Amino acid sequence: MIHFYQTQENTVQKIETPAPGCWISVIDPTAQEVQLLIDGYGLDSGFVKSSLDEEESSRIEREDDQTLIIVDTAMSEIQTEETILFFTVPLGIIITKNYVFTISLKDNQVLRDMADGVVKGVQTRMKTRFVMQLLLRITAVYLQDLKQIDKTSYIMEQKLSAAMENKELIQMLELEKSLVYFSTSLKANEVTIEKLLRGRTIKLYDEDQDLLEDVLIEVRQAIEMSNIYSGIISSMVEAFGSVISNNLNFIMWRLTVVTIIMSIPTMIFSFYGMNTTNLPVPDTWFPTLISVLITVITAFIMLKGKK
Repeated sequence: MIHFYQTQENTVQKIETPAPGCWISVIDPTAQEVQLLIDGYGLDSGFVKSSLDEEESSRIEREDDQTLIIVDTAMSEIQTEETILFFTVPLGIIITKNYVFTISLKDNQVLRDMADGVVKGVQTRMKTRFVMQLLLRITAVYLQDLKQIDKTSYIMEQKLSAAMENKELIQMLELEKSLVYFSTSLKANEVTIEKLLRGRTIKLYDEDQDLLEDVLIEVRQAIEMSNIYSGIISSMVEAFGSVISNNLNFIMWRLTVVTIIMSIPTMIFSFYGMNTTNLPVPDTWFPTLISVLITVITAFIMLKGKK
């Protein structure tokens, strides 16, 4: 899908045809749309293919009068009713003489926020400022998802304390894996933003530089949060693994006690069931009484000394 947006009366509005100074949003394009971008708008084919590569890392590249900026954006996906997966996808930003293109394989919250006017003060004709605001919004979504991960991990912690089931542990492991993705992508974005801040790739005005410095601060804050949450969840998973192991040991201890207690009457009645002579009091009530007494005494000793 290809959509065109332009700032009109200080608000981002969708337009039917491209105009100089507009933002062109490309989401999961078809083969015909990819060819249109290359032939119709003159975009570098390598830039377009890199923007649509799921494994592409964050970087900056310049070719003639076009600048490619690839950054990783945060996304979330509900796998089951109680399992949420957080991951990242590359977003390609191509700056040309007349347009700013954003190319992504998947629709995401950042692009929706920019198109719906959630981000205030967006001017599509100011290409550099628009890119800085886009990067700031990408970082803000990272922070939102990190807070959501923290809330989800707290909920899973409460459920683990009560249930100790596999699905809660699986969710915790998914969150831990998501934080690894976030941390890796944020560090790559940090390097890209630092390159932008040098002003060698695109020209930065004073206000743009201030905005980009804010973006860099937010990215570093997100990296720090990601590392902290990753450490917390990792420690939590290890702690609950130890708790589950201890619970298993306690269950096995109880089963062992029950087995020993139940074996006592069996042994006594086995002796009296043999064809032997000279057994004391070979009446039915005596082995029953003996087995009950020994069983009670053994159970008392073992249960009292369970610690």
